[in-house]
Amino acid sequence: MPQPKTLDLDLLEWAANDPQKTATAQALIAICQGAIEIARLISMGRLAGNLGAARGGNTQGDVQKELDVRSNDILIEALRGTPVAALASEELEKPLIFDDRLPVVVALDPLDGSSNIDTNVSIGTIFSILPVLQGQPIQAAFLQPGSAQCAAGYVIYGPHTAIAFTTGNGTQIYTLDREKGSFIKSHPPVSIPASANEYAINASNYRHWSDSIRSYIDDCIGGKDGRRGQDANMRWIGSLVADCHRILVRGGVFLYPRDQRKTYENGRLRLTYEANPIAFLIEQSGGKATDGFRRIMDIEPETIHQRTPLIFGSASEVDRICAFKLDPSPESDISPLFANRGLLRS
Repeated sequence: MPQPKTLDLDLLEWAANDPQKTATAQALIAICQGAIEIARLISMGRLAGNLGAARGGNTQGDVQKELDVRSNDILIEALRGTPVAALASEELEKPLIFDDRLPVVVALDPLDGSSNIDTNVSIGTIFSILPVLQGQPIQAAFLQPGSAQCAAGYVIYGPHTAIAFTTGNGTQIYTLDREKGSFIKSHPPVSIPASANEYAINASNYRHWSDSIRSYIDDCIGGKDGRRGQDANMRWIGSLVADCHRILVRGGVFLYPRDQRKTYENGRLRLTYEANPIAFLIEQSGGKATDGFRRIMDIEPETIHQRTPLIFGSASEVDRICAFKLDPSPESDISPLFANRGLLRS
């Protein structure tokens, strides 16, 4: 019986003797080692301390939790001494430079979904690996469009710990064998179904959305009795990695649109270390990722912590949403049930 394939060995085999690939592989292996330590902490819950306790705020105004800070520290130490030139993180105002002569940089959300720490809901680490641009300041490496990524993915800490990642040749999922301390290949290459009957959105923000997003959601609620002609189920975890993992496994669509609230006008998720790595995974799985008008991975970041709307998932459903945004149906074309006073409209 063949031995199960470990992520470390598969990455080194993929890298062969290519310097850029070798640097990418070593950065990925280091992220995995840091993630194993984070997973250990999370599995202990309150026995590891009050991981959900507030520790102040980061430079973007978000509340930092104890586990945010500890995860950031763990990953910094894991990446120190690897071929990583610099690290950008949600928890750091500016990139941390290790050695600007090295070939790759890493951008991280060390602990995604930290509001769920105390509720024992799946949370994760999101990462993007980018090439250093020769002859340019190291900060420029972080301002490349997502299409320049060498590799990207996330680690999800749930009932089991798994990593979903891509190096540009499909999306792979490996699961942590806690006894052996290594990630083992556990899934075939991911292929997201083209169509979907599940959508993920925070419906409490309905009144703040644009008419086009509300029209799309009204159609989902209308189900088989409305224009859509098919029932749809809503799922919302409030953890980007958990919602993405569900979509990778069984399809669906995720929406975090811009809305009318202050600081949400340009979306809420970070382009460089949240939207881009998720978009890379989704596209490599046959899905699509957009801000509603543009392909996410075509957007050139202006700042490391730039925010963006994010819509991703099954390709035909993303196309449907974009059609609503580009040409919202007139009220007269909407089923009477969802006309001027839809189920959620006041």
